[in-house]
Amino acid sequence: MQRWRGLEDIPQDWGRSVVTIGSYDGVHRGHQLIIRHAVERARELGVPAVVVTFDPHPSEVVRPGSHPPLLAPHHRRAELMAGLGVDAVLILPFTTEFSKLSAADFVVKVLVDKLHAKAVVEGPNFRFGHRAAGTVDFLAEQGGIYDFDVEVVDLYVSGEAGGGEPFSSTLTRRLVAEGEVGGAAEILGRPHRVEGIVVRGAQRGRDLGYPTANVETLPHTAIPADGVYAGWLHAQGEAMPAAISVGTNPQFDGTERTVEAYAIDRVGLDLYGLHVAVDFLAFVRGQAKFDTIEGLLEQMAEDVQRCRELVAAAAPPA
Repeated sequence: MQRWRGLEDIPQDWGRSVVTIGSYDGVHRGHQLIIRHAVERARELGVPAVVVTFDPHPSEVVRPGSHPPLLAPHHRRAELMAGLGVDAVLILPFTTEFSKLSAADFVVKVLVDKLHAKAVVEGPNFRFGHRAAGTVDFLAEQGGIYDFDVEVVDLYVSGEAGGGEPFSSTLTRRLVAEGEVGGAAEILGRPHRVEGIVVRGAQRGRDLGYPTANVETLPHTAIPADGVYAGWLHAQGEAMPAAISVGTNPQFDGTERTVEAYAIDRVGLDLYGLHVAVDFLAFVRGQAKFDTIEGLLEQMAEDVQRCRELVAAAAPPA
C-alpha cells in the first residue's frame, strides 16, 4: 500500500481512483463498512482505492487545545486500512490555511486535480471544507460537474457497547476512558491498543519480582482508566500475555500516570528503547493502595493469575 503525506507526494501519473475521506480514528466497525465498500467499488471499476485523512486532527487547528484522545496513530490506521484492501492512504497536513479551503476548492484541488476520483464513498453525515460547509448532497452536485459518482454508506452499527449506542469514535474514547475496554473492543473489532517506546522507570516492579515494560505513550493517546488489565504486550514480532497497570502508582506516592506491562512468565526480557504495543483485553480491578508491601505482593500474584486465565481463554490479537 502506498502512503502519501501531502498532495505533492501523489504520483504525477496517478489515474482514476475511488476515494473516501475522513479522520477514521480507530478504524472501527462503522468505518470498516465505508472503507470496504470503497475497496469493493474500486475493484469493480478496476481502479485503486484511496483513503484521505488528516494530521493533526482538524479540531486541534479549528479549536486549539481540543485535540481528542486518539484511538490509533496514523501508521496503525494505515496498517488496518491495508488489511481492508486499501491501495493508498493520503495524509493531508491540516493547517490553519488548509482549514480555510472551501468545499468547492477541496473538491477541485484534492478529488479532481490530484486523485482523479471516479467515485467517492462516504457516510451520510460527512462534512468537509471551510466551516464544514460541504455535505454529501453538495459533493454529489460536484460529482455531476466533474464526472465522479457519490455513494453514501450507512455506517451505523450497534451492539452491547455503550448500552446499544451506535458505534463511533466518540463512544469508543468514552469507554476507554472509563476502563470499559471490552466494550471498546466490540466497537473496534479488536482490542484497544496503546503504543510507545519502553523507557526506564523506577524499576520497582523488577524489585518486586514483576519486571514491567514502562511504555512512554505517543502524544494524545487514548489511555484506559487507572487500574489493572489483562492483555498482550507486542514486542519484537511477538504477542506476549500480559498483566497491565495504568495509573500513578499510589503505593509509592507516584504522581505521573504511566502504562506498564508485565509479560507473564517471561524471564530476562530487555525491551528498553524498543517501540512496543499493548493490547487491552479486559479490566481486572481498579487502582488501589495497600497497607503493606506483602498485601501488595499478594494482590499482584492474584492479578497475574487472573490475567493469565483471561488471556488463555481469548483469541490472540492480530
